Amino acid sequence: MKQKMSMTSKILIWMFAGLIVGSMINTFAHDVRFIQDYLVNGLFHVAGSIFINMLKMLVVPLVTFSLICGVCGLGDISKLGRVGGKAFFLFMLTTALAITMAISIATLVGPGEGFNMAQAATVAFTPPEAPPLTQVFINLIPSNPIAAYTEGNMLQIIFFTILFAVCILMIGKPGESIIQASEKLNMVMMEVVNVVMHIAPIGVFALMAKTFSVQGLDMILPMLSYVVVLVAALLLHATGTLMLLLKLLGRVSPLQFLNKMRTAQVFAFSTSSSNATIPVTLRTVEKKLGVDNATASFIVPFGATINMDGTAIMQGVATVFIANVYGIDLSLGGYLTVIGMSVLASIGTAGVPGVGLIMLAMVFNQVGLPVEGIALIIGVDRLLDMIRTAVNITGDAAVSTIVARSEDGISMEVFNDPNAGSVEEVHLPHQQATATEQA
Repeated sequence: MKQKMSMTSKILIWMFAGLIVGSMINTFAHDVRFIQDYLVNGLFHVAGSIFINMLKMLVVPLVTFSLICGVCGLGDISKLGRVGGKAFFLFMLTTALAITMAISIATLVGPGEGFNMAQAATVAFTPPEAPPLTQVFINLIPSNPIAAYTEGNMLQIIFFTILFAVCILMIGKPGESIIQASEKLNMVMMEVVNVVMHIAPIGVFALMAKTFSVQGLDMILPMLSYVVVLVAALLLHATGTLMLLLKLLGRVSPLQFLNKMRTAQVFAFSTSSSNATIPVTLRTVEKKLGVDNATASFIVPFGATINMDGTAIMQGVATVFIANVYGIDLSLGGYLTVIGMSVLASIGTAGVPGVGLIMLAMVFNQVGLPVEGIALIIGVDRLLDMIRTAVNITGDAAVSTIVARSEDGISMEVFNDPNAGSVEEVHLPHQQATATEQA
């Protein structure tokens, strides 16, 4: 019997196909109007945008129903606070470790030394404005929950949904029907995720082809030292720091974890959005890693909003790179400031568009580096953002696993089963009925 190809393999094949097609278009047909109008900005753009919208479409209802089930499944509100406290501490710890490692590697390698400053004159950058800290705390509470759901404001949605779920528990028996309805709706949303994953290879191909048609690989060459150091730091954090924490604190196999995270990482890489990848991350953490719904439904969306290990690493490498380019010597105090600012900024600017650049501008202003230097790295930032997002969701899943292990909320049988959580075939109702009749 012929063995069927796994969904991860299909997605990887289509992703590399998109990378090759996009790079060839960028090299040989970047000025061919027909290809640019009808293929790059036509077919690739439309297919990729539809795929992203389908993923975003799932986020709010999936998080809502899953979180209601999770909180009500806990029963004990004190446990929710304990899980949240552990998750927050680990998110801050991994972010601090990430940027410390990034600065250490960048300082040793010295990217940007001898850089041609002629390139700086050809680009300009105006940093987006960061919200004041007071407004950040005010914005955690939705003045209009419907508006929060409409805009997809994850922190506000998490706050309101947890409050709503806690109150369902407080009213006792009358709330049981709401819990049962939420459980059924959560099952439906998980099936919708399953359906969407079947068209994922085409969506991933379109996204990759569009990105590399526009960006190309040749623009990386002038920034090679920055790119190499940043990619090395990102990979070292994902396969080193996080896996060490997983082994020491979670007491599980890092290799098994990485093997099961491949599909979610590819999704994150192709979409460059932690929020858009929430449905896939949540499904992976629950169905493949065996983390209980109560833990996963809270930590995954929370982490997608405030856990920014990849962005922190970018800030560390970019700080050293720009300091070397402009010949500015940052003291130990300057680097410690960068570490502290990055950890705090990862909370303070959560959910703001262009969050990476806002955080970087805040850090540069604090340590006296020229903010216009950010313009140098914008050209390659889109490609590097893909890797950063994959690292971010790996951190979310690792923290979910560690916290679940500490709360005895993980099924090791599921975690150790290499086939757990495989994407199932989609059967339409009339097909099922026909199969039953034939039987």
